[in-house]
Amino acid sequence: MIIKSMTAGLIALALVSAPAFAQQAKSSLTSSDKKFVTEAAEGGQMEVDLGELAQQKAASDAVREFGRRMADDHGKANRELAQLAASKQVQLSDKPSRKAQREKDRLAKLSGAAFDREYVKLMVSDHETDVAAFRRESQAAKDPELKAWAGKTLPTLEDHLRMIRQVQGQLAKK
Repeated sequence: MIIKSMTAGLIALALVSAPAFAQQAKSSLTSSDKKFVTEAAEGGQMEVDLGELAQQKAASDAVREFGRRMADDHGKANRELAQLAASKQVQLSDKPSRKAQREKDRLAKLSGAAFDREYVKLMVSDHETDVAAFRRESQAAKDPELKAWAGKTLPTLEDHLRMIRQVQGQLAKK
């Protein structure tokens, strides 16, 4: 009888505690902050993957060097973001987004000057979008740690945009 009462009590406690535990396991980020984290992680991984591809396929030393910089800088930012996401209970995908895979497949078919031209065009467009998104998040994020990370990462992205525009100008002169 005592065991039955204890079992019933434990079951009742588990049923009462389960919603509270489930609530703790949920992400502490707002939906817009969580969306930013997910998109930033996907975009960052795309930058690493395409940067590695650029190191292999580019004709221009400037494009290869930019690719190396992308792999290094975005790899570091990705590791920081993964730690932040884990602390906020946000699960990041370990697979490339459809867009990233499509771009990688498209660029993988190119080489030399054709690769350089398309990679640079994509990097300019992508970094313009990223700079705007990170600027917005660094000002409007609800989570203070995410806001700080976006603000800390923004100058690097702005630097990447300046660099790739310079590379674009060099390629246009050739």
